[in-house]
Amino acid sequence: MHTNDVAGPPTPLVPPPWLIRLAEPDGADLDLVHRWMLAPHVSAFWHQAWTRDRWAEELRRQLSGDHSRPFLLVRDGITLAYLEVYRSVRDPVGACYPVRPDDLGVHVAIGDPAATGRGAGTVLLRAVADGLLAADPACTRVIAEPDIANQPSIRAFGHAGFRRVGKIAIGEKQAVLLVRARTEADLPAL
Repeated sequence: MHTNDVAGPPTPLVPPPWLIRLAEPDGADLDLVHRWMLAPHVSAFWHQAWTRDRWAEELRRQLSGDHSRPFLLVRDGITLAYLEVYRSVRDPVGACYPVRPDDLGVHVAIGDPAATGRGAGTVLLRAVADGLLAADPACTRVIAEPDIANQPSIRAFGHAGFRRVGKIAIGEKQAVLLVRARTEADLPAL
């Protein structure tokens, strides 16, 4: 199957009190994403402490393509996280495991350090994974590939039902491949 035959990533169907919306490449959304990417706890693992203009360009690029979509996740009126939902088959991670055409991946940044370490990430990740599986019935697995040194993120994904499949290298990044599968049979083997 050619990657052009695969739909772009869907918007996760998250239940209340969650709300998800596309991140806009200007105004308050851009300011928030830019500020969060400069935060030490985010920039240490994302390595995207870019200028505001470069982030505007990145958000526009994502919004115009079918590889990934940028979202902001809100709970009870408070914006908690920046997400990138992507098709694994169109991403470098797709070369690191036996990818299926409909696999979805997620990158997550909780920008406010006060919102970390309290279980919010686990609840958020569970809602997003469930929402992606609900939004795309053909998708049998949602993957994540946090930096191997990002132990708080790896723990949160684990508590949210993601299974550790193995270690992978994506360019210079050493990562852990984590998978939230519909069934045990859908878990990939490395």
